[in-house]
Amino acid sequence: MAGIVIAGAGQAGFQCAESLRQHGFDGPISLIGEETSVPYQRPPLSKAYLLGESDHQRLKFRDDGWYGEHDIDLRTGVTVTGIDRAGHEVELSSGGTLGYQRLVLALGARVRPLPVPGAELDQVCYLKTIADVDRIAARLETADQVVVIGAGFIGLEFAAVARKFGKQVTVLEAAERVMGRAVSATLSGFFEQAHEARGVRILCNCAVTRINPLPDGRVGVEAGDGAVHEADLVVAGIGVVPNTELAAEADLACDNGIAVDGFGQTSDKDIFAAGDCASTPLPFAGRRLRLESVQNAVDQAKCVAASLAGAPQAYDRVPWFWSDQFELKLQMAGLIEGCDSHVSRGDMAAGKFSLFHFRAGQLRAVDAVNKAADYIMGRKLLEAGLSPSPEQVADESFKLKSLLG
Repeated sequence: MAGIVIAGAGQAGFQCAESLRQHGFDGPISLIGEETSVPYQRPPLSKAYLLGESDHQRLKFRDDGWYGEHDIDLRTGVTVTGIDRAGHEVELSSGGTLGYQRLVLALGARVRPLPVPGAELDQVCYLKTIADVDRIAARLETADQVVVIGAGFIGLEFAAVARKFGKQVTVLEAAERVMGRAVSATLSGFFEQAHEARGVRILCNCAVTRINPLPDGRVGVEAGDGAVHEADLVVAGIGVVPNTELAAEADLACDNGIAVDGFGQTSDKDIFAAGDCASTPLPFAGRRLRLESVQNAVDQAKCVAASLAGAPQAYDRVPWFWSDQFELKLQMAGLIEGCDSHVSRGDMAAGKFSLFHFRAGQLRAVDAVNKAADYIMGRKLLEAGLSPSPEQVADESFKLKSLLG
C-alpha cells in the first residue's frame, strides 16, 4: 500500500515524519536519507560537536530504535533519483522504485563550492555533515594556521572554535562586511571587532582567486590583491545551493527553491516541499522567501504534516535565527530588509545589548547579543503584530512586556 514518502532525512524530513505520527496518521511512512547515519541535528556541528562538548549520539533527533517503534521505514544511504508523477512512484539510488500516495521533498541544500583553481586540494574542507566535521577535526589537531573563506555564520562560528584551540585564524570575506546578508552594519561591526579582539584576523573586500599547493604540504590562499595567506587547513563557508534539480526534472515549479503555497504544496497537488529547498509565501515578509534556518525547516515541516494528516495549517511564522561565537550568543527575530532605523538597548561595550529595527516606525526585527530577555520579548511583540515606539525602546526603564497587555 502506497503511503507518504519523504525524500530527505534532515531537520525538515525528520520533523515531517514525527509530526505525521503526532497527528495520528497511521499509514505507511518512508523516510529516505542520503547519509548513512540516522537523522541528526546540524547546528551543533560547527560549535559543540567540533569542540568535543557533544558526540554523535547526542546529535541524533531520536535513538535508532525510535523509527521502528513508530513504524517509520527509515532508509539511510539512499537518495531519490527521479520522480514519476503520473505513476506516483520515485526511483531510488539503491535500485528499484517506491510508490507514493503523497511525496514530500525535504531535500535541503548543499554547500556552494569554491569556484577557484585549487579548490579541489585535500587541505580545503567544507562544513555541512558529521563526516565533514570529523575530517576538519582530524586536520585541526595538527594545523597551526587556518584560513576561513567566508564570514557568514558558519565561517565565523568555525573561526571562533579554531581560536579556542589556539590556532592562528585568518578570515577572508569577499563582501565589505561580515555576515552582511543577515545582519545590520552595526552588528557586523560589533562582531568583527569581537573576533579581532580575540585574535581572529578578518579581511573584508578580499576575494579569493586561487589556492596553490606549497612544497611543505600546506597551501597558499591567493587573494585578488595578490596577497598569499598560507594555511595548513582551509575551511570554506560561502553559502549553500538549494537542491531543486529533482523537482525541476519533474517539471515542478521552482522560484529560488521549490515553489510551494502556504500549506507546503507544490505545483503538483500530491507533492509537498519543506525546509532549505523550498520557497514559500511568507505573510510576515509580504513576499515569497526561501529561508535557511532550523526554525523554518521545523515550522514548514509541521505545516506540511498537518496538511497531509487532514488538518491543514497555513505557514505564518516570524522567522528567527541564532549563532554562537565565542561567549557571544546572537539571537535574531524578524527580518531587517527594508528597515530604515534601529534603536539599541543595553551595553554594547560589555557585549550585552539588543538592537530593535524599525521600518517606517514599525518594529520589524530584533537582534540580541547575550540579552535573551530582549530577544524573547521582541519576538513576542513581532508575533503579536505589536510595535513599541523607538522612544519606548530607547528608555530602558520602559517595560516592553506592558505592550502585550
